[in-house]
Amino acid sequence: MANKPLRVLVVGCGNMGAAHSLAYQHLDEFTLCGLVARGESKTHLKAQLKSDIPLFDNLQQAIKETQADAVCIATWPDSHEALALTALAAGCHVFLEKPLATTVSGAKRVVATAKLADKKLVVGYILRHHPVWQQFITLSHGLGKPLVMRMNLNQQSSGSAWHTHKMLMQSLSPIVDCGVHYLDVMCQMTQSSPLSVSAVGARLSDDIPTGQFNYGQLQVRFADGSVGWYEAGWGPMMSQTAFFIKDVIGPLGSVSIVAREAAGEGQSANVEAHTRTESLRIHHAQLNPQGEFAHKDEWVTATHEPDHFALCQLEQQFFARAIYDDSDLALHQQQAIESLAVVLAADRAVREQRTVMIKEML
Repeated sequence: MANKPLRVLVVGCGNMGAAHSLAYQHLDEFTLCGLVARGESKTHLKAQLKSDIPLFDNLQQAIKETQADAVCIATWPDSHEALALTALAAGCHVFLEKPLATTVSGAKRVVATAKLADKKLVVGYILRHHPVWQQFITLSHGLGKPLVMRMNLNQQSSGSAWHTHKMLMQSLSPIVDCGVHYLDVMCQMTQSSPLSVSAVGARLSDDIPTGQFNYGQLQVRFADGSVGWYEAGWGPMMSQTAFFIKDVIGPLGSVSIVAREAAGEGQSANVEAHTRTESLRIHHAQLNPQGEFAHKDEWVTATHEPDHFALCQLEQQFFARAIYDDSDLALHQQQAIESLAVVLAADRAVREQRTVMIKEML
């Protein structure tokens, strides 16, 4: 390979840390040079990787000892900002799992620091690397304006999945943590600025922090007249009826992701199923002189669809290319800030029981 492999540290050894570590092991662009975590998760991941990888409790020490070129941060959201700033200050490029931070000001601070350090910062929006989700967005551009976007991801979680959700809710509500993915999709569909957000939420369990809610639904309004809603709920009480809706409607018709298997019984908390599409249904609104539909619905079947591991590889290849090619990531980073601003506005709308203007957040 023409380019020297990048020495990369992984911080956080849970589900996503493990997924990215496995991706690094299979890519020529990277050499996995260490795992960083405070607990025993790094020991378990080292065994899973079947490789003699150095283990560290502290990121600064790990960077110094390994001479890392890059850091992949896959920890709990409330630690993202501090860890990213530490890595950038040490001269490392950063791949940061979503969200960028738990505040808009924190997200802006990370982006500004990356620019000052002249280092690459990539945010883990995994759907951006899925060919069928890319097609879904492209097809939406042919539906006219305004658009109506309907999306949700409710998860009936128990056992380890419910434990993970409870840990996430120490810092973020479900509509923030999951919502950044789907608000990013909506912004790409409309190619318009979000203006305001209304939202509702409910605390359905005493097992989560006081003042937190594990069900939320937001409604967002865009400058071009488009509207969208997103719904996310976590926990053992959640319904598995209509938990996976991904649909966009315009004056000329609609496009829907129809994932019969991924949206089937028992799949709502399955991370592997969350990115699966299986097929797209394209509906045309045009009527013939008799007032009937002029065209039958079209079905596009997803062949050779990348699984979650393959998508992690695609994300990391994008990260490597950005470093090797000195790519301009300003738009990528600005869109990550904007999608975060929308879901944080929704979180505020729930707590303050009012519509929140996006400009209040930015």
